[in-house]
Amino acid sequence: MLTEREGQRLPDWLDAVRRDNLLSLHTLAAGIDRDRDAVIAGLTLPWNSGTAAVSCLSSSVITRSGHVGSFTITS
Repeated sequence: MLTEREGQRLPDWLDAVRRDNLLSLHTLAAGIDRDRDAVIAGLTLPWNSGTAAVSCLSSSVITRSGHVGSFTITS
């Protein structure tokens, strides 16, 4: 479903999860259901925000570390 962009299979997968006894997966399924259309689109469409997400993550790590870099300006 993830690697082949088969988001249309998500409803069947969610139904199978609900029939299973793993309660943590039931919680995951409920979360996916809250924004099902967006999740299906994300699993189906060829574009994503991966690059932007990595960029934001890098910025967050730099901000949390309190260090952007150091350099010396000489004349």
